[in-house]
Amino acid sequence: MTDYAKDVLVDADWVEAHLDEFQSDDPAYRLVEVDVDTEAYDSGHAPGAIGFNWETDLQDQTQRDVLTKADFEALNAEHGIANDSTVVLYGDNSNWFAAYTYWQYKYYGHDDVKLLDGGREYWIENDYPTTEEEPSFPATEYTASDPDESIRAYRGDVEDAIDAGVPLVDVRSPEEYSGEILAPPGLQETAQRGGHIPGARNISWASVTNDDGTFKTKDELEDLYSDVLAAGDDEIVAYCRIGERSSVAWFALHELVGADQTVNYDGSWTEWGNLVRAPIVKGSEPGGE
Repeated sequence: MTDYAKDVLVDADWVEAHLDEFQSDDPAYRLVEVDVDTEAYDSGHAPGAIGFNWETDLQDQTQRDVLTKADFEALNAEHGIANDSTVVLYGDNSNWFAAYTYWQYKYYGHDDVKLLDGGREYWIENDYPTTEEEPSFPATEYTASDPDESIRAYRGDVEDAIDAGVPLVDVRSPEEYSGEILAPPGLQETAQRGGHIPGARNISWASVTNDDGTFKTKDELEDLYSDVLAAGDDEIVAYCRIGERSSVAWFALHELVGADQTVNYDGSWTEWGNLVRAPIVKGSEPGGE
């Protein structure tokens, strides 16, 4: 993993070798599975893994936003996670929601957090040990840092990026990008209009991973994003529908490639596609058709 810009990935063999530590009451190591809900987790997960529900555990329940600082602190304290814990995250859909959670941990200043390369599917499909037992750890005290706004984009930042020609990466499917559909098949349509933000390039989140869900090499990622990196001297903005797939792209660019000015627009198309008078482009090219 040392070829990447940062040491932020662990493989399944490493996690298996540390299962005793992940199951210990000592908070030095904590393993967390993050899915859109807990159905997959309930059917079997890595021994010692805590289950986070993305919809209810990682989202503010009164407004569409990340957890407040206080709620983030309470979530970690309740599950026996300390400020100096090595937190390893993994989840379904090649780590969609785990990558979002990783980004949220970094947003609140947790230093030692990593992703399990390949996510839940890799762990299950390669016959690593599983259990249906849900762990319970002694509560801790957890103090989050103030939000690191340097890794997050808001609506105004996106408007500024359009005006300044800052590259935007739309990581959704080509059909979502062109406006043919509003959401992946079977998922909730959260926007009233389809299309993409003016000037955005369509580089699917799936293109950063191999067939087994593990991340491509740094060289492969640099080649994939070569045009974006060449244009993005100051900043790169990644977005999707609800902010989870764009977190995968943010992770690849910010953490693996080392493009430190990359930001995640977690409002994504759910916000932009519902805004009054927000500019939208239809078609398969950045400039539209």
